[in-house]
Amino acid sequence: MTKRRLPIGIQIFREIREENCYYVDKTAHIRRLIDEGKHYFLSRPRRFGKSLFLDTQ
Repeated sequence: MTKRRLPIGIQIFREIREENCYYVDKTAHIRRLIDEGKHYFLSRPRRFGKSLFLDTQ
């Protein structure tokens, strides 16, 4: 088994797939969050804002 590298600095989904980087798809959790929860606090480190977004082209 080959070890995949983390996509540090890569924000384009196509590049993540083409370069065989490690990626975890957590979209299945969205339905559970919507159905079971009311309020969520999603914290993140300072200065982490726009790097959360990913280009899905």
